[in-house]
Amino acid sequence: MAMRLMSSLLAAALLVGCASHAAKPEPPPAPAPAATAEAPATPPADDSLNATAWFQTSVERDLVYRAIYRAAAVQLPAALADKRWDALQKEDRGNDPRKLPPAIIVDVDETVLDNSPSSVRQIREQRGFDDANWNLWVNERKAKALPGAAEFLNAAAKRGVTIFYISNRTADQAQATIDNLRSAGFPIKDASQFLGLGTVVEGCEQEGSEKSCRRQLVGRGYRVLMQFGDQVGDFVQILANTPEGRRAAIAPYADWIGQRWWALPNPLYGSWEPALFNNAWSQPAGERRAQKEAALDDAK
Repeated sequence: MAMRLMSSLLAAALLVGCASHAAKPEPPPAPAPAATAEAPATPPADDSLNATAWFQTSVERDLVYRAIYRAAAVQLPAALADKRWDALQKEDRGNDPRKLPPAIIVDVDETVLDNSPSSVRQIREQRGFDDANWNLWVNERKAKALPGAAEFLNAAAKRGVTIFYISNRTADQAQATIDNLRSAGFPIKDASQFLGLGTVVEGCEQEGSEKSCRRQLVGRGYRVLMQFGDQVGDFVQILANTPEGRRAAIAPYADWIGQRWWALPNPLYGSWEPALFNNAWSQPAGERRAQKEAALDDAK
């Protein structure tokens, strides 16, 4: 009897132990290992990226510049021979040019000098244009000659043509610009050939960054054979900076294009851009971008 009681107690103890073991919770699964690196952030949209890439890397840009300057070289003998040939619009010409020595007017930036490295810096630093960084770039004197420009202007200078560089670089950037032009191989004898923004022209009131007064100054002493630029304002004063106003300003001189006036391509910047958003740079970038997009024609 005692033996039977002992066996029953032992069996009960074993059952309790088994039940306790079965009720013990399973350990939670190990957490997944933490990610060691975050996904790279998407860079913000930059309207100038494709334009800058094209300007710096495309063979097509070089072909366009060379074609324009070579075509101008073909026209140069006729321009020199014809004493009535003058490339100043009537508003900029206040005298008889026929007995005056010959000159050519060129813009500087993106007409003869390549400043696209400055645009690259803006893209990489995710900032817009600002005067302080532009001044730093100008004073580095690193801009290179654009294809065909130095060859043409040196050939013209050898034929007795004075080259005037009318630029909206400021007058206090004159020395850096002259140094850069010389190092890039352009003909410039002295500072009188550089007419920067802020140049005082007696009897003419400067309007913003317009170049009319400075063109008049050249015209007082020279017969202007040709003008070169990358903006409509390099040739004529724009009264209304809208797409329609820009076309109206250039329309009376359509026959001069490719003879007296030579336009170079510049998709990087220019007054054509603010013309698309009412010249209101104070608007947020998103609003300016939306207005530019709205100006596009999808032919629907």
